[in-house]
Amino acid sequence: MEKWTYATAGELTTALRAGDVTSVELTEGAIARIEQEDRAVNAVCAPDFERAREAAREADLALARGEERPLLGIPLTVKESYNVAGLPTTWGMPQFRNHVATEDALQVARVRAAGAVVLGKTNVPLGLRDIQTYNEIHGTTNNPWDHGRTSGGSSGGSAAALAAGYGPLSLGTDIAGSLRTPAHFCGVYAHKPTLHLLPTRGMVPPNAPALPADIDLAVVGPMARSAGDLALLFDVMTGPDPLTLGLAHTTALPPARHERLDGFRVLVLDEHPLIPTGADVRAGIARVADALADGGARVERRSPLLPDLADAARIYPLLMFSALAAGFPAELYEQVRELAGRLSDDDHSLSAARLRGITLTHREWLAADHRRELHRRDWRGFFAEFDAVVAPITPTAAFPHQQDPDLLGRRFTVDGTTFPYFDQLAWAGVATMPGLPATAVPTGLSAEGLPVGVQLIGPMYEDHTPLRLAELLEERLGGFRAPR
Repeated sequence: MEKWTYATAGELTTALRAGDVTSVELTEGAIARIEQEDRAVNAVCAPDFERAREAAREADLALARGEERPLLGIPLTVKESYNVAGLPTTWGMPQFRNHVATEDALQVARVRAAGAVVLGKTNVPLGLRDIQTYNEIHGTTNNPWDHGRTSGGSSGGSAAALAAGYGPLSLGTDIAGSLRTPAHFCGVYAHKPTLHLLPTRGMVPPNAPALPADIDLAVVGPMARSAGDLALLFDVMTGPDPLTLGLAHTTALPPARHERLDGFRVLVLDEHPLIPTGADVRAGIARVADALADGGARVERRSPLLPDLADAARIYPLLMFSALAAGFPAELYEQVRELAGRLSDDDHSLSAARLRGITLTHREWLAADHRRELHRRDWRGFFAEFDAVVAPITPTAAFPHQQDPDLLGRRFTVDGTTFPYFDQLAWAGVATMPGLPATAVPTGLSAEGLPVGVQLIGPMYEDHTPLRLAELLEERLGGFRAPR
């Protein structure tokens, strides 16, 4: 079954329908791969192999009847933070190690209805609040390219599972680059959808009710090893929650603006006013820019229409940490509130913005939200002249494991210079803060042989535009590579 380990979902579907392989064979092959490789990678934290075998048998019967569903017989994994009936949902929090979900999250139900075989759930950081993936219950997920480095977070288990060959698809989430950063670190694809486009019901903390509610900035989204598979899974996940059918976005999404590279107008960015971009990431950006130009796209490096990236980077932590702090224990909240109270009025650092965000009043949140709406207006003007932005996801390739419990005191390094750990989220916030869609694509390897990716940011509700651009770039850049 080794020949199918890194096949795409599209290739597997063709083989299944031709009778070249069965879903049972694919599922047994994926299970064997997990049992062989995952002692070192530790991506799958809640296997569901017996039910996967049964689902595969049912898929083969459906294929024999001539049924056609978009994911029929395809094995995949699901991020631990989604409820899967009969499996633990812990979010890596020790107090919930025995919490078992009683029903599937809506997106899990959708992939099952599309015929997918759920192999199990993938590891996450504690509370989904890190750029790495480790917790007291399930341990550390390692990057399949270098076990001494992080796979990213918070969808690090899903990205590692894809890179390690545990099925061609996975479900993830994103509020701070949690889809895009692991994809970038592990050399796979991911898509952060337009904010509130895909329903999130059942992607909830342990013991929380599965309500049809949207968390500010947070999205669910697809991950894959090919751009075509990414678009396929996105389409399966798309559509309003039936519980909010009259309130959700129900009109059909527009098609991609262009089908060929020579129609695209693209702004390429590799510099941020508040954080440097490492040489490896800049090299990846250059490869993308060259591929675009060679394909006939109009490539620009600067535009007066681009919204203010420094202002965006300061609004983003206000909104994000305000949302995250809602679940903080009272003691922790008071500690942070005391730290925020010591800030000087002229401290405009990103670290200060994070502290202020945690303790934001509703009045202050409304002011930040108004600033966000001004950025959205500016982005509408920008996308009247451009179709996409190419930008870094983080400033560096995957970094060595760093598990100091003082998250706010951590540092990371860009080409020899250190910065506050969470400053590396500035690039993720370019798309997240205004709610724009962004597709993470691999661009090749760093000087140390690690994957490097970029994000393709598109206009709001025009998700198919960056997804199509990802497919076109895959043809020129080569896409996913299996770890050496």
